[in-house]
Amino acid sequence: MTSPQTFRIKSFGCQMNVYDGERMAELLAAQGMRAVGDKDDADLVVLNTCHIREKAVEKAYSDVGRLRRDDGSKPLVALAGCVAQAEGEEARSRSKMIDMVVGPQAYHRLPQMIRQAAAGRPAVDTDMPAISKFDALPRRRRTGVSAFLSVQEGCDKFCTYCVVPYTRGAEISRPARDILAEAQQLVEGGAREITLLGQNVNGWTDASFGGLATLIRSLARIDGVERIRYTTSHPINMDEDLITAHAEVEELMPYLHLPVQSGSDAILKSMNRHHTVESYLRTIERVRAVRPDIAISGDFIVGFPGETDADFEATLQIVDHVRYASAFSFKYSPRPGTPAATMENQIPAPVMDERLQRLQARIAEHSSAFNCATVGKTIRILIDRVGRKSGQMIGKSPWLQSVVVETDAPIGSLLDVAITGSGPNSLFGDLLVRAEAA
Repeated sequence: MTSPQTFRIKSFGCQMNVYDGERMAELLAAQGMRAVGDKDDADLVVLNTCHIREKAVEKAYSDVGRLRRDDGSKPLVALAGCVAQAEGEEARSRSKMIDMVVGPQAYHRLPQMIRQAAAGRPAVDTDMPAISKFDALPRRRRTGVSAFLSVQEGCDKFCTYCVVPYTRGAEISRPARDILAEAQQLVEGGAREITLLGQNVNGWTDASFGGLATLIRSLARIDGVERIRYTTSHPINMDEDLITAHAEVEELMPYLHLPVQSGSDAILKSMNRHHTVESYLRTIERVRAVRPDIAISGDFIVGFPGETDADFEATLQIVDHVRYASAFSFKYSPRPGTPAATMENQIPAPVMDERLQRLQARIAEHSSAFNCATVGKTIRILIDRVGRKSGQMIGKSPWLQSVVVETDAPIGSLLDVAITGSGPNSLFGDLLVRAEAA
């Protein structure tokens, strides 16, 4: 087989996977390969998988199977990401279409693996070295107006339902100097908003530098960085310095994604979440005390083993108390190898379905109320994409809402708009005065 000249990467799941997909694309482009669109026939297809949901493995193999062409041929196929890490050598036993299996800490070795696979020798690499991949990746190049920047990977929390410690490894923080250098490259490539990523991003630390708050303050001093966000945070890592940064750093957006998962202390203990409802709410109060307009987002799991009706009602109560601007909610999904998968009192699917519907309806009420409260305000948005209708552009509010406005301003512009209406998924605004062009 000849060496591939074109490639396509399809990423599933979390924002960290999106970042990894972008970095793999940069790595392959640096080897002289050309990216093609979803509908184009690529010489190499990388499926960058997520393992967080129950049927993730089956979906991954189904996606692999669909890559076979009508004439019976196929591209080179790389199974990457967390499913690849979990499956390892077994992946090729289950599907001979897979030429490469590469874990999330090993994708910097893709060029060597591609050469090996093209020569007819399948390659598997699921090693998890201490974050050495970043040293092997190419310099960041042209990017969008909003860019992800990975600062921390892995997890030491070992929530009983989660596979991340097994597929991403132990918590590792990148050195501050490397992060700041990459941020500078992103700005030079066109980024105006940077979102710091990590499985427990607010656990990031550099012994000679400081914690996440210090990093955010340093990022804010980079000329061209207009907005800073971070995700995903763990409640026990929300220290006072980080909370204070929300009041003091103008570039840090008033948005905090802080998963609670359940409103029941009994379930939180069973989940091994390391926080209680009281400690979580106390953190929210501290953040709101310094930044009253902050939007709080969260994650919820319903139907965790042993969850009673009273436990679920407690979750609805915390939703009402916090008044989330947005939240992700899921039915509990047993993952092989995790402690929760073998717990007693697994919840029947119909019960989980009913609880999820009730929870999502309650979250939607508060999200709608949050969006409606923005109507009548003048806010600054960052234009990041073209709207559906002619003359429309869409920008991001400080609270991560999509705002539709009629303007000819280019992507990357910061505009002041008066919010005139609210819909299920977006706000609508009238342009006032162009604040700053890209």
